[in-house]
Amino acid sequence: MKLSTAQPARHPSPTARALELAYLVFERPDLSTAERFLNDFGLHTVARDSDRLLLRGTHAVPYCYVVHQATRSRFAGLGLRVRGIDDLEALARLEGASAIEPLASPGGGFRVRLVDPSGFCVDAIADQSPVSTLPHRPPLPFNSVDSIVRVNGTQRPPADAPEVIRLGHLVLEVADYQATCAWYTRHFGFIPSDIQVLPDGSPAVVFMRLNLGSTPADHHTLALVQGFAPLFSHCAFELVDADAVGVGQRVLRDRGWTHAWGIGRHILGSQVFDYWQDPWGDKHEHYCDGDLFTDDMPTGVHAVSREAMAQWGPAMPRSFTKPKLTRSSVTALVRNLRRSPDLTLAKLRTLAKLFA
Repeated sequence: MKLSTAQPARHPSPTARALELAYLVFERPDLSTAERFLNDFGLHTVARDSDRLLLRGTHAVPYCYVVHQATRSRFAGLGLRVRGIDDLEALARLEGASAIEPLASPGGGFRVRLVDPSGFCVDAIADQSPVSTLPHRPPLPFNSVDSIVRVNGTQRPPADAPEVIRLGHLVLEVADYQATCAWYTRHFGFIPSDIQVLPDGSPAVVFMRLNLGSTPADHHTLALVQGFAPLFSHCAFELVDADAVGVGQRVLRDRGWTHAWGIGRHILGSQVFDYWQDPWGDKHEHYCDGDLFTDDMPTGVHAVSREAMAQWGPAMPRSFTKPKLTRSSVTALVRNLRRSPDLTLAKLRTLAKLFA
């Protein structure tokens, strides 16, 4: 199967090299409700005042989730950790980039503020001080038919909010698919791990990993989906094992939050997953047991379909990919059909049929 367009493809000499998805930034009208959901989801509150909420997992980073007080709810951007000040200096020379400035949050460091071709705000950060890890339970020992590791013992994982280890990945919908893919591969060194294509060979979804050389990296840290407008799709957080995913579902359901899809196992990336909606309808994923690739793993190309989303588990609900039709989204659809070289009515009809 071949691609009919130039992107996604790795860049031979990127401007900088991203090492980690550092944090996500949201704006919410109610910090207390946001904090309650995120604590039940498994994130720990680091700091909170009347304007801002910071949360973290057990991983050795100061925070991975930022919520700003605002009159309306929206996804506001992301942070990518790069190798150092040299990378920030190179990024600061890009058109539209900010100068290097101090990062006024726990851990300090410096950042360059950028905007990708789809309009998402991206902070490149460096020299942030690490913090101590927080304790989390070890993975439960697993008896199999070929390996018995637990005798005269029982499994009783804590029936409480699961311990989020770290922020794993982010998925965004974009109208300007080619330009946005090229921007992340050219300026941050992302490598396409797997691409899902439409029947005409044009790409519809790309799963991109960090280029960490011979060090294994998550199958995807950023995924981009062809859509009609720039939209947040979901974010994902790693748990210690499948029991933590299952307990997380039980706890979140018991506490009255809205389930989106799961539990199941993805095909591309292989994660055991479970999706939940936050109070504003944005999807947050628990996962464990994902694939890890080094930089020499070639890119895979696959047909896109609803069936390609999971190996097992409940069928993906239609609501999972159904866009929210508002006055602003309809306006964006009309504008981007006229403007974007990647968006056509025929492509939108094909995507709608595939995921109907």
